[in-house]
Amino acid sequence: MIVTYRYRIYPTKEQERKLKKTFGCVRFVWNYFLARQNEIYKTQKVSPNTYEWIRHLQKHLKKEYPWLKEVDKFALENQIKRLVEAFEKFFNKQAKYPKFKRKKSNYFSYTTNFTNGNIEIDFGELATDPKKKRCWGRIKLPKLGWVKARIHRIFEGKIKTATVKLLPNGYFYVSIAVEQDVVDNPNMPKTPANFAIAFDLGVKEFVVDSNGRHIENPKILSKYEKRIKKLQRELSRKKVGSRNFEKTRLKLAKLYEKVANIRLDYLHKLSSQIVHENQVIICEDLKTKNLVRNHNFAKSILDVSWSKFVEMLEYKSEWYGRTFMRVPSNFPSSQICSNCGYRNEQVKDLKIRVWQCPVCGMVHDREENAAKNLLKEGLSRLGITISV
Repeated sequence: MIVTYRYRIYPTKEQERKLKKTFGCVRFVWNYFLARQNEIYKTQKVSPNTYEWIRHLQKHLKKEYPWLKEVDKFALENQIKRLVEAFEKFFNKQAKYPKFKRKKSNYFSYTTNFTNGNIEIDFGELATDPKKKRCWGRIKLPKLGWVKARIHRIFEGKIKTATVKLLPNGYFYVSIAVEQDVVDNPNMPKTPANFAIAFDLGVKEFVVDSNGRHIENPKILSKYEKRIKKLQRELSRKKVGSRNFEKTRLKLAKLYEKVANIRLDYLHKLSSQIVHENQVIICEDLKTKNLVRNHNFAKSILDVSWSKFVEMLEYKSEWYGRTFMRVPSNFPSSQICSNCGYRNEQVKDLKIRVWQCPVCGMVHDREENAAKNLLKEGLSRLGITISV
């Protein structure tokens, strides 16, 4: 199992210069091979080959542009692999055609591989005193050496890769991918309180589970929307490229990151609680990409971040030995009576929040009923029979 740990790093001026040079080189390699593939595809109609491109990089491109030798070679090779993967997704109709990378973008990253101890981490005081929440440490990266870092978690396992990122707010982060057997959490009970649970995701109420628990949508973005709009208006009045423009852009980027961090913290705590309390977790496989086409709800749907929440549940269930199940989105969970099984197609109307079954007479809350039906359907697909 590959687990990723992210730390904020504080490079020196010289290390920052080298990082920005690496970002520029990987952007150049991406754009060079993208332009090359565009010309090849027009005449030969062939897909890109990773190993041919890497050989071309080593034998020809580095001789023509010697400054490419000054940066980490794995960063350049991994950029080629990413571009080939982007083309494969395009040919499989999973993504759009790859685009050229812009120099004036405010987000940069590159990935390097572990070999011969070129990536190491010094956990500092956290290694000897686990009660500490965070401390100063160091991370060793290729071509950079030891970089000062803020350490908040320790790990054991084999380091596979390290991805260095420069975010729009000007902060540097490194994400270290580590190969581990199982994540050991002593606080995670082997026998949880509930055997199985299913939940229906919504906008007004974020989660309604099969036990009847309703969790309100925190609406994190709406709490900071006025401040964001104000900074956006200020930014629009600044001259692009000026110092004041950059100051305001950084303020806006930091505010966006704050909103994202609050949202992630909320999703992590809620998903961990659900995995902690239940052995089998079932939810609907929502197609967020289709749902956001409705511009009346797009902002609310993206703010609530269903996809990220379900992704967290899935990988945490795998970590801690829980069973996770996605029920296909074409299952009519809201229309079926959870008591007798009668299907009421009138409930397709989203305005109907409470309805009474004309067969058995049971009154249903829309979300609670959907969660109970998802639980039955999920257990049925898993081959588990219990009284729900």
